[in-house]
Amino acid sequence: MYPPYVKVVEVGPRDGLQNEQSIVPLHTKITLIEQLAAAGCQYIESGSFVSPKWVPQMADSGLVFKHITRHPGVHYSALTPNAEGFRAAISSSVDEIAVFASASESFSQKNINCSIQQSLVRFQPVLDMARAHHLPVRGYVSCVLGCPYEGNISPSKVTTVSKSLLDMGCYEISLGDTIGVGTPNKTAQLLNKISEEIDLKHVAVHFHDTYGQALANVLIALQHGVTVVDSAISGLGGCPYAQGASGNLATEDLVYMLNGMAIKTGIDLHKLTQAGLNIMQALNKPTQSKVALAFKSHI
Repeated sequence: MYPPYVKVVEVGPRDGLQNEQSIVPLHTKITLIEQLAAAGCQYIESGSFVSPKWVPQMADSGLVFKHITRHPGVHYSALTPNAEGFRAAISSSVDEIAVFASASESFSQKNINCSIQQSLVRFQPVLDMARAHHLPVRGYVSCVLGCPYEGNISPSKVTTVSKSLLDMGCYEISLGDTIGVGTPNKTAQLLNKISEEIDLKHVAVHFHDTYGQALANVLIALQHGVTVVDSAISGLGGCPYAQGASGNLATEDLVYMLNGMAIKTGIDLHKLTQAGLNIMQALNKPTQSKVALAFKSHI
């Protein structure tokens, strides 16, 4: 049995654009977010309040939140790794925040210069402040199906980190296959292990399509009862700390598959695809979405 509805979390404006080498103009980011909302995307990760030294692409996130025209019913979220970032997010009236941990010690050190345990300790004040402001917090766990430095990651380790984030106050955990090495079998093994300790209604999946496995892995997740899937318009993204990791699962391709399975998302595929073509034209890059390529051939 498949779910009647899937919550699609659009991460293109943050997770997608942050990997672009050239700074994307503010108006281009705002236009993308507004077009995604107009297409029916209800959960849009719109920016990140991190140090501009580490992620210069996200330095204007405050201005993005200030100038976007907000659609009713749309949740605009931001990544906030520390108390300073949280305060900036609050002043920008974000609807939701996210923190990120890793299931790999090596990746944690390379990515945020601390151990997994240290990262969790750092997040506690952010979770406490979010609770005081009645702001929902989403937790990301990276490298859940493999690490560029350690190789395979045990499902038990992923479960431990995920459970810690939930216990700290996150309402949902997004499991990220950061380098896209996951296969359906590995995805099933991970979800089987996690479901022993965590209700999968609190779990989302976030697949990169490095080896073309993302949609197959989503299908397995749906079969296990997961109803939240992260994706990025046009397959934008990658990871600055994971060499060779290509973009996220393209939202257009995800929505096409779900439409074909009679699973509702609330997203207009035609408008979504056009938004994707627009942002890729602005970036002067080809789309990574198979659906968008097919769409272009018919217009």
